[in-house]
Amino acid sequence: MAKRVQLVLNQDIRKLGKSGDLVEVAPGYARNYLLPKGMGVLATPGILKQVERRKELERQRLIEIKQQSEARKTALETIGRFTIRKQVGEKESIFGTVTAAEVAEAIQEATSQEVDRRGITLPDISKLGFYKAEIKLHPEVTATVEIHVAPN
Repeated sequence: MAKRVQLVLNQDIRKLGKSGDLVEVAPGYARNYLLPKGMGVLATPGILKQVERRKELERQRLIEIKQQSEARKTALETIGRFTIRKQVGEKESIFGTVTAAEVAEAIQEATSQEVDRRGITLPDISKLGFYKAEIKLHPEVTATVEIHVAPN
């Protein structure tokens, strides 16, 4: 059995790894394909230190993004309630429904924070009243706000 070669990948390779990963491959695969095409470099102590430094910077960047999301969550939950005005028919039924885009627009007007409408989860809203909406700001951070549907 031939000895395996350790490489650090320069780009994502399906079924092998992501950029910056340390992988072990067959010497022929490394020598004939990965190294000539610049898809990887031989793992030396200096290269491994660079990889660790890059991973640490990326980890810190992700922590910072999460902290910003936590701050946005606190700001949204402090305000707590957003009002959306709709045209009303009989028995307090509204025409149409309240959409995530309308909620995002109401939040934008009230706080000047931009919220992605795709991250907003709403119940079915067909009457006037108060409803809870969840806003996903980060994979690990979700804010809950109250939506007040009022007559126009």
